Amino acid sequence: MTIFWHRRDLRFPDNAGLYRALKTGDPVLPIFIFDRNILDKLPTKTDVRVEFIQRSVVELAEAYRAHGSDLRAYYGHPVEILRELRDALSPTAVYTNRDYEPYAIARDVAVKELLDEHDIPFYHFKDQVVFESDEVQKQAGGPYTVYTPYMKRWRRQLDTRMTTYQGESISFYLKPYPTEKYAGNLLQEAAPSPVPTLEEMGFAPTDIDIPPKEASEETLAHYHSTRDYPATTDGTSRISHHLRHGTVSVRAKMRRAMALDDDTFFRELIWRDFYSNILQEFPRVVNESYRKEYDTIPWINDEEQFKLWCEGRTGVPLVDAGMRQLNAIGWMHNRVRMITASYLCKHLLIDWRWGEGYFADKLLDYELASNNGGWQWAAGSGVDAQPYFRIFNYQSQQVKFDKDYQYVKEWVPEYGTDEYPSEPIVTHKFGRERALKVYKKSLAEARES
Repeated sequence: MTIFWHRRDLRFPDNAGLYRALKTGDPVLPIFIFDRNILDKLPTKTDVRVEFIQRSVVELAEAYRAHGSDLRAYYGHPVEILRELRDALSPTAVYTNRDYEPYAIARDVAVKELLDEHDIPFYHFKDQVVFESDEVQKQAGGPYTVYTPYMKRWRRQLDTRMTTYQGESISFYLKPYPTEKYAGNLLQEAAPSPVPTLEEMGFAPTDIDIPPKEASEETLAHYHSTRDYPATTDGTSRISHHLRHGTVSVRAKMRRAMALDDDTFFRELIWRDFYSNILQEFPRVVNESYRKEYDTIPWINDEEQFKLWCEGRTGVPLVDAGMRQLNAIGWMHNRVRMITASYLCKHLLIDWRWGEGYFADKLLDYELASNNGGWQWAAGSGVDAQPYFRIFNYQSQQVKFDKDYQYVKEWVPEYGTDEYPSEPIVTHKFGRERALKVYKKSLAEARES
């Protein structure tokens, strides 16, 4: 018997590691572990991400039951649970899909060592990205750290291997894995195993709606012209959380994006691979600035101003609307993410790591690589980042992207009344001039030392 371990791939169809496990012909037992190493550190017990994962695991178990099998779901510490399964079942191998975050890498090293004690192979495969870092490299060697040349090389790499799917020629790298074809190799289970409930794991449900797995045809058709306007209904795909947890296949989304007349959505999907590749190549960015000189910036880190930013009470309408949207539904429009991040790092001179950590606690679609990349971009400290002297003017951004204050009024109902601050906690003119002075002086000194 072979074990297949689901992690960030909560689906049965088009699953790279599962396909390879099934194709061996050995009966496959699928498992999922609600990882207490992660869950125990969450700041609240009403976390929509846990609810989403639990709901997705239930759906995945039902998909397996339709094939006469089942998903065994556990709540605990992965190494301990896999030790128990190793000793009780003596599997011939354990299969899974790769995860590139530092915790996941360390966890998998420990699991491999555990399995090596009994000579049990541990196989892992690429699934959550189209290309890993060693597949898209500069001609002279080494990773790309600027998006546009990376994107162009990524697209050329896509065309290096072609195959046929449903009678059409497509890139080999986007062809789905036909797991259904080998579903007969799933371990047959006589009775279903219960999936741990939220309550059994110490969590409570929320009232947040989860967007569907598929964006509408209309949304994708107009994506290039609507994606920057936060008040636009269905202006963005809202599938980022499904990609993050693998309830959908990135290959399927890429194929759909390629079929559009405009490739804006396709290029946005490539950003996921880009930031994942950066994390794979430079894991230090988790705690450090990619541009090391930015770690010398003397942040003010005013805790009261940070609290006002978190609560959406800065007196900047777009920033406040974005933060309240994040706090309410676990998601924020991407254009507004850039504006809120810039305001924190530049106007308030608060360390980007503070903002990144807050987003990590709140975002349903939180993905370490993309979150880190976005925040370092805003701070000017990352790869392909905006220069330190580019500071978003929140007033012009308001005029350009929410001129009628429709988005602001949806999330900040007191805007325009005496209850809303007449001035921001830090105005644009003062904040911009201070940031330019501090950044310029600090970076100059760092480069001279």
